[in-house]
Formats: sequence, structure tokens, C-alpha cells
Amino acid sequence: MTLHDAEEQLRSKLSIIYDAREAATIADWVMEQLSGWQKIDRLINKTILLSEQKQTALEQYTHELLAHKPVQYVLHEAWFSGMRFYVDENVLIPRPETEELVEWIIGTAGQSATKISRILDIGTGSGCIPIALKKKLPETKIYSCDVSDKALVVAHGNAVSHRASVEFIKADFLDPSQRAGLPQVDCIVSNPPYIPAHDIHSIARNVAAYEPHLALFVPGEDPLVFYRAMADFGMKGLSPGGKLFAELHESYATEVEKLFEAYGFSSVELKKDMQGKERMIKATWLP
Repeated sequence: MTLHDAEEQLRSKLSIIYDAREAATIADWVMEQLSGWQKIDRLINKTILLSEQKQTALEQYTHELLAHKPVQYVLHEAWFSGMRFYVDENVLIPRPETEELVEWIIGTAGQSATKISRILDIGTGSGCIPIALKKKLPETKIYSCDVSDKALVVAHGNAVSHRASVEFIKADFLDPSQRAGLPQVDCIVSNPPYIPAHDIHSIARNVAAYEPHLALFVPGEDPLVFYRAMADFGMKGLSPGGKLFAELHESYATEVEKLFEAYGFSSVELKKDMQGKERMIKATWLP
């Protein structure tokens, strides 16, 4: 089978469950990894035959994709802040909205009167947030914690691949005694779980089926439990003037804003993402 025929067949099969544009995008991504060539190079070499080994790999990829497995997990790669990250089903797939959160922190660090020299990322997953921050703010000390041993393995591997010095810490942030042992910092950042378990049917099928529930759903039914824990930690763990940044669900934006204000945070600011949804928050701790 030629490169061209393989890509056309893959796109045709994917169009059964995806719209034409998404099917073409996924097929392009799969064929680029499989062949090592970008689109233009594959067009030039479209009559090249796929090896038997690559045809077998393509069959496996196709089977997994038709079972609604996200292409990032099929290929074990996702892009974030212009960098390629290894991902598997132990970590969330990095999303563009989280890139916006990282850029907000970087912009604030460049303008802030209070120097941001130490950052704690809560719930590292793939390590995309702390690694991107370290690459953009190389002089900053970055800590990152997660309750999952398997996620920490993925994050550490990505940090090594990108030559980013991040100190990873095993900790259950919802356990007051464990979060009390985390370092004092000038900035906290997190994309925490905020979906109650009863809302599982409201999220996309491929997300619910494949992404780690530990990183998606809160224990119990309180969608603000992680924000309360962050506020509690921030009162003790943030230096005066320290900043807290978090991603959130647009449905809970106002509630999270009021929560941080109730804990005594000032300059609480909601920020809209590229789709116009209130998906991020920043708060300042001034005791």
C-alpha cells in the first residue's frame, strides 16, 4: 500500500465517526508520525510503499481511533506551548485553554512588582504547565505535585526530554497534612479537577472513556473542593503579594471568584479564554 492510499483509506474510515475536517486532521497527524514526513513531503513521495511493519501499526492505530480513543493517546504525543509531550491514559491531554493560563502567568511575571521566583503547580499530570513555565521563566524555581505515581512518572519523563528542571513532589493536595509540607512560593497554578461524578454523562464520550477520572472528577459532589484547598494553602504557603492562578469551569466562575474573596484574597480577576468563556482566575494574597 502506498502512502497516499493509506492516508486516503484512513481518512475515509475516520469520517464515519468524525466530521470531514477532523478526520483529515487526525489522518494527517497519524501519517506524519508513521512516515516521518509532513504533508508536502508525503505528496512528493506518495507512491512510496508502506513497510509491512508500518501497515501493521496503521491497522492498530485505526482500530483504536475507531473505538473513539483520542489520537493523542493512540500516538502517545500532544503539543503544548510549541513542545511535544508524551501522554498516556494516566494523564490529561493538554489543552489550548491551559496554554492561555500559562501565558497569563508569564505576562504577569514580567509586569509584577512582586518578583515571582518560586512557583508551585498543583496536579501536574503530563507536566505541561511546569515545564512550559520553566522554559519561559528559566530563572524561576518550579515545584509540581500530584497524587498519582503514574502521572509523576510521565511528567518527569517529559521534563527530562525538554531539559527542564522541575522538582516533582508526591502529595495528595486535599490532605491538609500533606499540603502543609509543600514549599512556600510566590505563585500557585493549577488546572484542578472540578467535575462532579454525576456529570460524567455531560462530557464527551472519548474524554469520559479514556482520560483519567482522578484528574477530571472531584471526590464527592463539591466542584469547588480543590479551590478551597488552594485558598487554604495560599493563606500560609504564598508569600505576601503572591499570586494564585487556576483554570476553572465557566459554570463555576462566579462561585470560585466569591470563594477566593471570602478567604481574603484581593484583586480577584476572571479571564475569558479564546472562545469567550470565563475559564481562568487570578487572585493576589495580601495578608
